[in-house]
Amino acid sequence: MIPIIDLKSQYASIKDEVQQAISKVLESSQFILGEEVQKFEEEFSSYVGGKYGVAVNSGTSALHLALLSAGIGPGDEVITVPSTFIATAAAIVYVGARPVFVDVDPQKLTLNPSLLENAISPKTKAILPVHLYGHPAEMNPILEIAAKHGLAVIEDTAQAHGSEYQGKRVGSLGAYGCFSFYPSKNLGAYGEAGMVVTNDSASAAKLRMLRDWGQSKKYHHQTLGFNYRMDGIQGAVLRVKLKHLEDWTESRRKHAALYQDLLSGSELILPIETAGNRHVYYVFVVRSTARDELQKHLLDLGIQSGIHYPHPVHLEEAFKDLGYSVGDFPVAEQAASELLSLPMYPEMQPAQIESVAEAVLSFR
Repeated sequence: MIPIIDLKSQYASIKDEVQQAISKVLESSQFILGEEVQKFEEEFSSYVGGKYGVAVNSGTSALHLALLSAGIGPGDEVITVPSTFIATAAAIVYVGARPVFVDVDPQKLTLNPSLLENAISPKTKAILPVHLYGHPAEMNPILEIAAKHGLAVIEDTAQAHGSEYQGKRVGSLGAYGCFSFYPSKNLGAYGEAGMVVTNDSASAAKLRMLRDWGQSKKYHHQTLGFNYRMDGIQGAVLRVKLKHLEDWTESRRKHAALYQDLLSGSELILPIETAGNRHVYYVFVVRSTARDELQKHLLDLGIQSGIHYPHPVHLEEAFKDLGYSVGDFPVAEQAASELLSLPMYPEMQPAQIESVAEAVLSFR
């Protein structure tokens, strides 16, 4: 069986480093936040190109706190995309605001800037672009439109650690960059974890209070906050893995190039990397009009695959109260019926990629 992701092989390659880092936390007994988390905040925000990192317990929490820090609340609207994981829109609802969707670009599947201004209303307070599958959203026009209308830009960077837009790392371009360190991500914890990156010191201070019960210092609660703190062990593990991230990213990019070469003659629509940008291939997503049959074919041949995501968010049952229906965002809807994620992880061997490609080409 060729798995879609193999976390065991990655752990085996860094086992000694990880065990030493975890042991250090156990000996210090700094299980919540602490020195390892603080150092990871500094190292990761520097890697991204931001000034401040605020570590939290998940990518969803990162989005939630970024929206609160930006002053988003009941009656406000936040523009985002239907082609994403549900957490993007859920976080908007958590603060009492309404998600307003804009369709995606047919090739990149990120927010289509040409449709953005039509979605802006007097209630709009922020734009939340998603850097999907490891490819950056088209940030320059998004930032220009946001500046024109006085809107905050909050980047959903959960799938794009190390991705670059015109030479700059995503997550440092807007007011906030929100990262997930879910285990399957390019930089994954050994549990749940996330971070908000910002260049504004006041925002960072507010985020630190919000993640820790609204405390400016112990038992001094200046606002209602949350228990969104990162565990010390996760900070330690992520510090170890951050040292390897660039090597792992280059491996992903080499794997993607081999996939592109081997599948170039197929009927599939393959992912693209636009000029001046860096795709980090969180997943290698292809498109097929016979997606479900192709997935079954691959599984019969011992190859796992995944669907990210089978339904655009606006058609999820949880958001039926928003009033959207089939046909509202045709690009996102068509993509959701065609997308298939092939195996992708740094430790893959060329022979495995060749086997996957051979299986794909043998379909029909």
